[in-house]
Amino acid sequence: MVPLPGAELVHKPLQLYRYLLRCCKQLPNENLQHHYKHAVRQSFRVHADEDDSERIQQIIKRAIEDADWVMNKYKKKG
Repeated sequence: MVPLPGAELVHKPLQLYRYLLRCCKQLPNENLQHHYKHAVRQSFRVHADEDDSERIQQIIKRAIEDADWVMNKYKKKG
């Protein structure tokens, strides 16, 4: 299960960035939202100079899987 509809449409880094920030808005409280938004921004900056298309797709796939895990983790607690 994907955290938000549209994960299958994410193919570019900027699409991923926007998708992950939308996921953050779905988290149950403001502290969690700020924490994960900060993590998304930091990760985006770290990988900003990546130019290998295979590596970019690996990063996108892993980020969506991680977002799914986080969303499911907090959905169960809520």
